[in-house]
Amino acid sequence: MKILTYEVEGRIRLGIWNREETWIYPVESFGMEYRQMQEVIRGISESEIQLLNHMAAKDPYEIRGAVPTENARILAPILKPGQDVICLGINYMAHAEESARYKKEAFGGERPHAIYFSKRVNRCIGPDEGIPAHADMVDSLDYEAELAVIIGRDAARVSKEDARKYIFGYSVVNDVSARNVQTRHKQWYFGKSLDGFFPMGPCIVTAEEISYPPRLAIRSYVNGELRQNSTTDLLIFDIDHVISELSQGMTLEAGTIIAMGTPAGVGMGFDPPRFLKVGDQVCCAIEKIGKINNPVV
Repeated sequence: MKILTYEVEGRIRLGIWNREETWIYPVESFGMEYRQMQEVIRGISESEIQLLNHMAAKDPYEIRGAVPTENARILAPILKPGQDVICLGINYMAHAEESARYKKEAFGGERPHAIYFSKRVNRCIGPDEGIPAHADMVDSLDYEAELAVIIGRDAARVSKEDARKYIFGYSVVNDVSARNVQTRHKQWYFGKSLDGFFPMGPCIVTAEEISYPPRLAIRSYVNGELRQNSTTDLLIFDIDHVISELSQGMTLEAGTIIAMGTPAGVGMGFDPPRFLKVGDQVCCAIEKIGKINNPVV
């Protein structure tokens, strides 16, 4: 199922999309009293998931409170992450090569260990919300389409073989980056964490909806021009590896968001670089999940 956070008449609700994504059905119509996505992630039962999957196929006129998608404001599915987002750096080989070119570094083609960093996200921005340019401090604003993995239950010392059992679902994110800030400070935290730098959505697709491991087309567009075009099976370090490795030393709590890295085609990868400017429209899309469109403001 595709579960989402939306706003109608000033009230924020949780809902599911019908199969055509033309209507939203509020989960409260099915006797579920969840108010935030984190509550769903931590508390939803298998039987409730089955019920919601069943109800998604129903006619909208059978569902109390159903609303046409066009009449709702779609928000980020997780509005305020409980902890910093965990990100994978340079986790596609072609992106590793373009990153090395931008930094004027030699690239030997070997990646023995994953690169992890965290991203402060005070609030995820929704699928149509503006990305702040922060023009007073950023001269090289960049986009990064990524697959987000959402952990469904507390994970500690998980084996690779069991990693998939801890996944609640998947979403689309844009790991917006200020390259000049990122480069100046050597570590990436500040340049990745400015307000509005984490568009997410349009929904979370629950894990049972997508074959594992996910082999999905991932793309980004700027003003309609295709920039990134890859597939999620080209990850250097896959989901099993990441969940298992991280959980050996720290508990991944339910609701943890892991951004799995971006493929080649980001702005810094062009010669000369093609960074974002105010007025640009950025679209990040992943097959079977959806797309997020965000203007730079």
